[in-house]
Amino acid sequence: MPVRENTTGREVAGSAEELLARATTRTPMATIDGKSAVPMERVVIDGAAYVVKRLGPSLDWIARATGDYVARVGTCWRMGILDRLPDCFDHAIEAVAFDPADGTTTLLMRDVAEALVPEGDEPVPFEQHRRFLDHMAQLHVRFWELATMPELTAMSVRYTALSPLTAQTEAALGSGAGVPAMLPGFWAALDDAAPAAARVARELAGDPWPLVRALQRTPATFVHGDWKMGNLGSHADGRTVLLDWQWPGVAPGCVDLMWYLAINAARVPEPKDDAITAYRNRLEWYGVATDPWFDEQLSLATLGAFVQLGWNKADDADELEWWTSRAMKAATTLS
Repeated sequence: MPVRENTTGREVAGSAEELLARATTRTPMATIDGKSAVPMERVVIDGAAYVVKRLGPSLDWIARATGDYVARVGTCWRMGILDRLPDCFDHAIEAVAFDPADGTTTLLMRDVAEALVPEGDEPVPFEQHRRFLDHMAQLHVRFWELATMPELTAMSVRYTALSPLTAQTEAALGSGAGVPAMLPGFWAALDDAAPAAARVARELAGDPWPLVRALQRTPATFVHGDWKMGNLGSHADGRTVLLDWQWPGVAPGCVDLMWYLAINAARVPEPKDDAITAYRNRLEWYGVATDPWFDEQLSLATLGAFVQLGWNKADDADELEWWTSRAMKAATTLS
């Protein structure tokens, strides 16, 4: 599936006011699964329902933790990257504005709430889950080793963004952001439950470069970065809704896969090893040879996902064992 260079891109409005000039109603909204706690609204424009989301370092701890000062999603829109996604995706974005005065990016998105995965902790239907893996593979194959893609999200910040340092930084700022405030307790619980693995995770969260260098020796593609169920949904025609493009960029495909399995642990309706095999098989189906690199990339990306989210595994012994055993094995391969 070759990708042609996009030379047109998309226009970006100069302010939120310009973007919402024709809105007839505007209602603040909040979601349970949303973790960035940024301002969001439901609006009606010309009789159609939309969701408005604002991003920027003054509003969003994720932007601060990942150094996203001009909104990567806006870059994906402006450069036409979102237009090059496989047809099986709906990103729902209709228009984008960027206000250089305060660095705020405003997204105008079609209201796709009815298509989204319901909130909660129940496993999703098996067919839907397998379709997500198939579409993830299609995304990765579409952009396979495309040399001209911008990095966007640096690999290093994928492993520092949920670190104890982020918690300290947000506390010092007095931001009140919920996830960073919970991190110290979760990391401490991991220290108690799996001291050796926690030590490895803390070291790599503070200095991710050994892991980053090892991953960069394996094939790369374009990843979304946050395949949590709160960002996912399915249309009746089978297309996957994929929202919240705050972590996109060049990275190994297994980085997407292992984040998906880590953050959605309670909702994946099959053993993780079976899901991994399914994803690998879809890569092969779409023409990517997975020998000899896949096992190494998978092992490193599993360690990376443990650095990112291992602190959220301490209260489930079986889940923790699955991740720690693989993470510790991968850690021994790092120089």
